[in-house]
Amino acid sequence: MYRTPKRPIFWKMLRELERIKMEFAKDNSLETGLSEHLQDNLRQIKDRLHASTDLVIRSFALGLPGRRQAAVVFIDGLADKKQIEWSILRPLMLPGENGALHTGNNLLEYVESSLLTVGEVKLAHEPLTLIDSVLMGSTALLIDGQAAAIIVNTPGWEKRSLQQPDSEVNIRGPRDGFIESLRTNTALLRRKIGHPNLTFETLTVGQKTKTDVSIAYLKEVAPEPLIQEIKRRIKRIQTDIIVGAGGIEQFIEDAPLSLFSTVGYSERPDVVAAKIIEGRAAIVIDGTPIVLTVPFLFVENFQYPDDYNFHFLYATLLRWVRYVAFGFSFLSPAAYVALSTFHQELIPTPLVITMAASMEGTPFPTVVEAIGMGLLFEIIREGGIRLPKPVGQAIGIVGALVIGQATVQAGLVDAPTVIVIAVTAVATFVSPTLVDETTPLRILLVVLAGLLGAFGIMIGLLVLLIHLASIRSFGVPYLAPVVPFSAREFLQDVVIRSPWWTMWFRPRMLAAGDPERQRFRLMPHPPKGSKDGSKK
Repeated sequence: MYRTPKRPIFWKMLRELERIKMEFAKDNSLETGLSEHLQDNLRQIKDRLHASTDLVIRSFALGLPGRRQAAVVFIDGLADKKQIEWSILRPLMLPGENGALHTGNNLLEYVESSLLTVGEVKLAHEPLTLIDSVLMGSTALLIDGQAAAIIVNTPGWEKRSLQQPDSEVNIRGPRDGFIESLRTNTALLRRKIGHPNLTFETLTVGQKTKTDVSIAYLKEVAPEPLIQEIKRRIKRIQTDIIVGAGGIEQFIEDAPLSLFSTVGYSERPDVVAAKIIEGRAAIVIDGTPIVLTVPFLFVENFQYPDDYNFHFLYATLLRWVRYVAFGFSFLSPAAYVALSTFHQELIPTPLVITMAASMEGTPFPTVVEAIGMGLLFEIIREGGIRLPKPVGQAIGIVGALVIGQATVQAGLVDAPTVIVIAVTAVATFVSPTLVDETTPLRILLVVLAGLLGAFGIMIGLLVLLIHLASIRSFGVPYLAPVVPFSAREFLQDVVIRSPWWTMWFRPRMLAAGDPERQRFRLMPHPPKGSKDGSKK
């Protein structure tokens, strides 16, 4: 039965509504526009930023006849003080021969066009626009008697230098990587792709963080519906904080409950540029060196930058090594548990005898040993990642050797189990982008193998295949070009890595308006002449 709320709770709710109403009115008061009185505008800015200690307001008199009062507003640490002094304050306070009296509506236009020596300026008429610009590293110039402000782009925060990413080491390719500055990252992409069709569209995400997110794509190559869908998904994000690529990824991915990510990522400008040229779009987030790429296909987990710098035969061999290592990374423990528990007849007799002698005296069944050693490996790996690099490497090596040897000598785990887990651990790192996916998948298959043997493994693999075939990444099937099958793309860059001179077309499901990548008949050949290739 519904009960009438008690009066104290009712009045508490009423007071809370009044507080929200006052906060809303306070925020909307900034939408009325800037005042012509300089002190009123400065008071609004101080109230909105709560007189924060990093807020800098420099008042001065213009070096024009009349000595009109003005002020620059910026955030200490975000704006370049040297640029403010030499490109804003110095020209305004010491205008030299350009000292004709300018009053009225043309004063801002005169200052903007004749005095400021900064490349990017714009006008702001609302306090919120002014404050948002200041918080992004710009400097606001306010002049008494003018109901507008000049926003001068003066970013000057600290940023690290370009260096090769630790997570994506390249042997023969470029050594530069993205950093935490949005404009630096877009410049790196512009440097790789010098075509005028390369387009950047910037959106702001995060009601409190105000994070800039830039969508990079190649016009007339990337499908227009893809770009519209990316913008729709980003615009629907209503949250207070976005500080990394993971926040954006989890809001825009197609299968949020799946183990497998449908959004790619990279720290290398050459990798992202290559994907943009193929017809994908990149999402560059300010404040993180990780750049997202969509659509993302499953086969991209096995395609490395060096594949396209090595000889195509060697690159094809390496790619098959990755496929085999991926199979070992999540199937080895389950296969070992199924063979040793249910299907001993499939193991050669000498090996069965050796395994039986090793297992004699161990207190736990094989499935428990496999799960326990797998969890122990994950603990060692996590500890090695979180600790400082020199200490983490020592913990990983010493921990694996000492604990593995000690558990075998103590009779807690048999030696074959330790060998299988060690091989699995090494194989896992061959495809680092699939580490997050293979770990829970490996444990699940071990449990199924312990319950049903090979039949349980087949059930798990069948469910996995059906799941992978059912998900999409921004409208593109996740298993493409295998499912649906495309012979040209399958033979070009999946089962083998074809030579560069045979990659005539872009992927059919990605490129929209310009499917041709290069001209035909680019295969190198000796010059015409004698049989040995030398000219007569």
